Amino acid sequence: MLDAVTLDQLRTFIAAAEEGSFSAAGRKIRRAQSVVSQTLANLELQLGVTLFDRTGRYPQLTAQGRALLHDARTVANNMDGFKARASTMREGLEPEISVAVDVMFPLEGLTRAAGYCREAFPHTPLRLYVEALGGVIKPVLDGTCRIGIIGTLPHVPDELKSEPLFELAFVTVVSAEHPLAAIKDPITTTELAEQVQLMLTDRTSLSDGKNFGVLSPLTWKLADLGAKHAFLKAGFGWGHMPLHLVERDIAEGTLVKIVIAGNETQYSRLPMQVVYRKDAPPGPAGRAFIDQLK
Repeated sequence: MLDAVTLDQLRTFIAAAEEGSFSAAGRKIRRAQSVVSQTLANLELQLGVTLFDRTGRYPQLTAQGRALLHDARTVANNMDGFKARASTMREGLEPEISVAVDVMFPLEGLTRAAGYCREAFPHTPLRLYVEALGGVIKPVLDGTCRIGIIGTLPHVPDELKSEPLFELAFVTVVSAEHPLAAIKDPITTTELAEQVQLMLTDRTSLSDGKNFGVLSPLTWKLADLGAKHAFLKAGFGWGHMPLHLVERDIAEGTLVKIVIAGNETQYSRLPMQVVYRKDAPPGPAGRAFIDQLK
């Protein structure tokens, strides 16, 4: 009977486990609750194990169900990858390279990758969005872009596959005229909390409830990295910045690097990753673009 287990049954099992109820799973996979219940009952019969305890108000995974959930996800993901690779082979060269890139990513590397693809794929246009936080992930999730380059939003949704690129050097800086610049020792979080922190804001809801590197209750939220850079130089507050964008300012003395007590290395590196939908991986041109970024 195990040979009769289907991918549809496994996807229903995964949805029920993740959503916490058969009705919610039905809404996610667009099936009636009765169909979800019957599908899972048939799966349990074929496997010979009980996946859910149904005695409570909501079904709970049994120990056997929890043990099999990981394997079910692996099978489903492998099938997604198999179909995606077959689709890419069938489609051939994609009509365009569509990329959403984190505002922190160095333009030099992006320009090099774009230049290579311009030569190698002269008839494949490039469409580029520059965003921060969830603004990079959203166009990949909704299919507007096939590739995302993320850094400021460390969480990768389950629908996406990620590949590491490199770690971007990061520093915490203030204007040379700012009160924090006069402190020579590592600066305490109490001292930081008394000053405005300049930070990027998310245009989407994907980072709601999450704070990345926020250490002060006094914050100015900016949607543009250029504005953050200008405000730092103007002495409006302190903030974390990619080193390549402020290296000249530090050398000229316009901005001063500060060290946070107890966090001497925490904000020194920002991991950058490439992401794309598991069911829509990059085609030949997009793959070449990613390889150049690496």
